[in-house]
Amino acid sequence: MEQKIKNLILENSVALFGENISESMIQFQPTRKDVEGDLTLVVFPFVKLMRCKPEDAGQKIGAFLVDEIDEIKSFEVLKGFLNIILSDLYWLKVLDSCSREDYGLQTPNSKPMVMVEYASPNTNKPLHLGHLRNIFLGDSVSSILAANGHKVIRTQIINDRGIHICKSMLAWEKFSPLNEKGERETPDNTGLKGDKLVGKYYVEFDKRMNIEASKLIEEWNRNNIEDSLKSEVLKFQTAKEGKTEDQTKAIDAKLKELAKANTPLLKEAKDMLIKWEARDPQVYLLWSTMNGWVYKGFEKTYNTMGVSFDKLYYESDTYVLGKDVVQEGLEKNVFYKKDDGSVWIDLTEDGLDEKIVLRSDGTAVYMTQDIGTAIDRFKDFPGINGMVYTVGNEQDYHFKVLFLILKKLGYKWADNCHHLSYGMVDLPSGKMKSREGTVVDADDLMSEVVTGARNMTKERGHLEDMTELDKETLYHQIGMSGLKYYLLKVDPKKRMMFNPQESIDLNGNTGPFIQYTYARISSLLQKAGVFEPEVAQNVALIKSEKEVIKALSRFPMVIEEAARSYAPSGLTSYCYELVKLYNQFYQKVKILPETDKNIRTNRLILSNNLAQVISKSLHLLGIHAPKRM
Repeated sequence: MEQKIKNLILENSVALFGENISESMIQFQPTRKDVEGDLTLVVFPFVKLMRCKPEDAGQKIGAFLVDEIDEIKSFEVLKGFLNIILSDLYWLKVLDSCSREDYGLQTPNSKPMVMVEYASPNTNKPLHLGHLRNIFLGDSVSSILAANGHKVIRTQIINDRGIHICKSMLAWEKFSPLNEKGERETPDNTGLKGDKLVGKYYVEFDKRMNIEASKLIEEWNRNNIEDSLKSEVLKFQTAKEGKTEDQTKAIDAKLKELAKANTPLLKEAKDMLIKWEARDPQVYLLWSTMNGWVYKGFEKTYNTMGVSFDKLYYESDTYVLGKDVVQEGLEKNVFYKKDDGSVWIDLTEDGLDEKIVLRSDGTAVYMTQDIGTAIDRFKDFPGINGMVYTVGNEQDYHFKVLFLILKKLGYKWADNCHHLSYGMVDLPSGKMKSREGTVVDADDLMSEVVTGARNMTKERGHLEDMTELDKETLYHQIGMSGLKYYLLKVDPKKRMMFNPQESIDLNGNTGPFIQYTYARISSLLQKAGVFEPEVAQNVALIKSEKEVIKALSRFPMVIEEAARSYAPSGLTSYCYELVKLYNQFYQKVKILPETDKNIRTNRLILSNNLAQVISKSLHLLGIHAPKRM
């Protein structure tokens, strides 16, 4: 209707205003809830042209629109705002249009191909709460983009190489106890998921390295310092003189980092990384074995989440290409080499800084492998128009640099790369730390919310006729709904606090609350049986009924906006408002007992259409819509 009004005003602008106007002057805004109206046209831009008061301008434009557009029933002018009231017949036609099976969805593959990267775990630890926000966000954005007509390639880059991987490998090799058969710990002989077993040794490495670092600092305090470190250690020690307690703590923290960097354990891990890159047979076998354990563990976790990928990339493959590209960039003077042999790029003229792309020992950094991965992807999928990286906001700068480097290397598609940045997830107990083993394990958290859903549902005691298998499936759907919805309802850019108990509440802005309304409507429709599929015309609508139809009419725009902004939170907010409006309507009217056949039919169609929109919305959030709860 907005576009119809715009076109009409533009076509008749000379008659209305005495001259042609631009479309940008025609502005709509949401109608205030305390006044009557369905659309509000801002009149102020036309006042000068019409040489009259805003109220008089509104009256003239309103009268013109009522005469020209049958669907406009009446209007009201409040100062500089024209509130347009549409007829019930118009809204009934809208309700009828919402009945289409593909309502709200764009034609599949009608828009350019987009690749979305998410998950992208390290193979040195299991997935945790932070990964859950990443994965649910990337998975939902992929579905939303597909609903908006894009062909979507879901991918992840598995961080299977680097110093952090070598830390777990070395710790397992040095500290894993032998059983009575002389075997070190494995998933098979411990019953521990592979990703958890490897993560255990990542934590063990950090613990042992901290012990070694503390011993080094004790040696330094006794002035037993290696010549190569003497000037740097003395600089920290003398810097503490005359400083406040907080300043001293900060200096001690930096001294601790220096000590960690020089521990024998970290040096061994660095040596192992060099051997890995040189394809040392023993190191390579250990790496492939331990990574294999992790992949099996990840697969189980992804199955529980209900997510999947179209294409997997491994840093152990892509970093090689990245190193080759760096060499080519050196020849083109995009990069430069320092005296120690390390390779850098100078981005100071672009408002950034200098960035290393290859260490002095020839090993790759994250930037190197990300360059290689991006190029690899566009070779594999030449039709890609854009790439979305779902990565936490602590990497904002990294992606600015990556996209700029790719552009300087001559890749035009770099302009279509987007960093879907999101805030960290905190717990009431504080920030999670992988190295210290204080993360919330993804498997444990999913199990906890499913258990919570099971207990909550059993208390209501109304599923006695369901099989145990069906009940467990339902508990899983409710629990995962709570978890996914809770993590998606916050704008991605914002940091958030997670409370697992709140996530499965049947009241308020939660996934189970949305699911419960869908189940209630499903029960209503089942009781109603067969009803006429066509909306009855010339039937009066009550206010709450019209409000639901108006909300349903916004569904296509909500999907478009969610796709444009890469933010499922807009869809969750829409779902919540839609369900609240329907529940208010449901409490005020009779549906099945209604004696007027046409009114009953329209309200059943309204309920059915709303259930379909809820189902589609939940699907785009990665959530099931159960018909019973």
